[in-house]
Amino acid sequence: MILNRTLKGFIRLLILSAVVSAAVICVSASASALSPAFAEDISGGLLHSSGNDIGSLLPSVPAKNFSGQDTGNSPVLFASGPDDMTVTDKLKQNFVEKRRYQYIIDGLKTTITVTVFAVILGLIIGAFVAVIRTVHELTGKLKFPDMICSVYLTIIRGTPTMIQLLIIYYVIFGAVDVNKILVAIVAFGINSGAYIAEIMRSGINAVPKGQFEAGLSLGLPIRQTMTSVILPQAFRNMLPALCNEFISLMKETAICGYIGLMDLTKAADIIRSQTFEAFMPLFGAALIYLIIVMILARCVGELERRLKANETR
Repeated sequence: MILNRTLKGFIRLLILSAVVSAAVICVSASASALSPAFAEDISGGLLHSSGNDIGSLLPSVPAKNFSGQDTGNSPVLFASGPDDMTVTDKLKQNFVEKRRYQYIIDGLKTTITVTVFAVILGLIIGAFVAVIRTVHELTGKLKFPDMICSVYLTIIRGTPTMIQLLIIYYVIFGAVDVNKILVAIVAFGINSGAYIAEIMRSGINAVPKGQFEAGLSLGLPIRQTMTSVILPQAFRNMLPALCNEFISLMKETAICGYIGLMDLTKAADIIRSQTFEAFMPLFGAALIYLIIVMILARCVGELERRLKANETR
């Protein structure tokens, strides 16, 4: 009994919501094509027109269409908008006028610069951490450095990249006037180093332990054994994963705008703020990202194919 009443009440509520929604849609459709003979205020039905245009009841402001021509005093409701423009006009407005394409070019340069140097820094940090952790696992030495590396990996992999970027910019370099590109390189390099370290460590562990023991039996020190015997073999195993990390890092640099650095994403947002058209600049930036990622992914696939071909020989 109670369940039936509850169900009936719920159905009635849905029907009432549908009726209200339909009424709102009808009123909105009527408002978009306001008749010169009649206009009614939704709040109380107190506003009636007497044959005059409803636009006369709205404040008139000097308006310009999107081609820059003055249209005189026009009601705000009937100001011409971007829907009146063709795709070609929108492309011209967003990228050609006032040389706005230069924002995209400069932003792309910043994105590539930050990505490349951050990967280089990440490789240095990752190799250092991976060697320390591997040596500790194999020999039991370097306990304190291994503990520091474990804390580093836990913190970096356990916190968002954007928070790390903001901390490095506003806290670590807050009192120093430093180039924002350098800040981004340091932030993303430190972040990428944690993931590259695990990639390298997995590649090193894929090398048979007998290789490490053979190097030590020949009288080679641990450092030379790692650099001359283990790492060259491990590099082939981890190269595809490192290329994928490069792709992921390039997409992560899209948050550079949070520190005021104009990367590709920020450049698209600047164009959007100037033209009030979101689709074209953001879609253009996404298309550039997609093209670069597809090219890099194709290179990674070709690299993996050649590595597999070498293994079968």
